[in-house]
Amino acid sequence: MNPSDFYQWIRDGVEIWATQSNATLAFQYDFVINALMGAIFIGPLLGALGSMVVVKRMAFFSQAVGNAALTGVAIGVLLGESNTSPYVSMFGFCLIFGIVLKYTQHRSSLSNDTLIGVFLSISLALGASLLLFVSAKINTHIMEAVLFGSVLTVDDTDINILILTTIACAAIGGPLYNKTMLAALNGSLAAARGIKVKTLDYIFVIMITVVTVACVKIVGAVLVEALLLIPAAAARNVSRSLKGFVIGSMVISTISCLAGIIIPMQYDLPLPSGGAIILCSAIFFLITIVARAIFPQFRTARL
Repeated sequence: MNPSDFYQWIRDGVEIWATQSNATLAFQYDFVINALMGAIFIGPLLGALGSMVVVKRMAFFSQAVGNAALTGVAIGVLLGESNTSPYVSMFGFCLIFGIVLKYTQHRSSLSNDTLIGVFLSISLALGASLLLFVSAKINTHIMEAVLFGSVLTVDDTDINILILTTIACAAIGGPLYNKTMLAALNGSLAAARGIKVKTLDYIFVIMITVVTVACVKIVGAVLVEALLLIPAAAARNVSRSLKGFVIGSMVISTISCLAGIIIPMQYDLPLPSGGAIILCSAIFFLITIVARAIFPQFRTARL
C-alpha cells in the first residue's frame, strides 16, 4: 500500500465513523482530516524543539527563518515550481539563510539580535521585491495561505513531508538532545566534556529550518515561530523538571494544533488555521501564568 492509499484509508475510516456517530461535520471533509493528520505530527515535533528554542533563547532566530520562507516561495514560483508546494525553493533558501546566519554569528562581534534583524530585513526586502514579479504569474492572495496557514491547502505531499521531517528530527535530534540541552544551559561545561558545541548549533539550526518549512502549510510562515515559543513558554511556567518541561511543551503544542483546526470548523469561525492554533496556545500560556500566581508549588519552577 502506497502512502496516498493509506491516507485515503484513514480518511474513509474517519468519515464513516463521523457519519455513523453523528460527530461534527468537520470530520466528514478530507481536507480537515488531512490537517488533523498533519497536526498530530507537528504538535509533538514543535513542542519538543520549542523547549530547546526557549532554553537556547533562539525565538527571534526561528521567526527570521519563518519569514524567510516567504522569500523561498517567491523564488520557487519564479523558477516554475508549484505555487502551493514550492518545497525545493523553500527548503533551499531557508537552509542557506539559517546556515549563513549562524556562520556569521560565530564570526562577528555584533549581538545576536542585531545580526538576526539585519538578515531578516534583507530577506523580507528580497521577498517583497520578488512578489512584484510573482504577482504577474499567480494571484498574490495565494500567499496568504503561506503567511497564515490554511487547512484547505494541506494535501498528501504535505503529510509526506511532515512524516519524513518528524522521522529525521527524531532520528538525529533524539540521541543528541541531552548534549544539545547541556550546551544550551552551559556551553563552557559542554565544551569541557568534549561536546562539539558549534557542530550542535549547526545541527539544531538545520532542524529548526526544516521543521519551520514543513509546518508552513498548516501554521503559516509568520506564526510558526509563535508555536515553537508559546507552548514551551507555557510549560516552563509550571514545570519543575526538564522532563516535565519537554513533555508539557509537546502536550500543549499538540492540543493547540488539534483545537485550532477543529474549533473554527465546528463553530464556523472565519479564522485561518495558523491564527486559531496560536490563539489556543496563548490561552494555555495565560492559564499557566494564572496557575503560577495562585499555586505556590508552581512558583518554585526553575529551568
